[in-house]
Amino acid sequence: MGVSITERAVKEVKRIIEDQNLPDGTALRVGVKGGGCSGFSYTLGFDDSISEIDQVTEVGDIKIVCDPKSFLYLNNTEVDFEESLMGRGFKFQNPNASKSCGCGESFSV
Repeated sequence: MGVSITERAVKEVKRIIEDQNLPDGTALRVGVKGGGCSGFSYTLGFDDSISEIDQVTEVGDIKIVCDPKSFLYLNNTEVDFEESLMGRGFKFQNPNASKSCGCGESFSV
């Protein structure tokens, strides 16, 4: 299935790409790295180079790319964007996580 992204998150990604004047074809790179209070932390960034081994999902005109190691932990994950009184930011709904920290920025499997 890959990594999916909600319509709210698509709008925010497009806004950031436009505000930062990133080149056409810029993709949202989603990944994980070791660390955080639960073992792994989510990473988000923009990338205009996609490797042939990257997992690529397209939602509308947004490409979401994920390296193979991160994909093991992120397959079927949904990226959302939330704005509330508590703040704004991207949120991950990861069915592979057995435990998440209180802030939602790290997880364990």
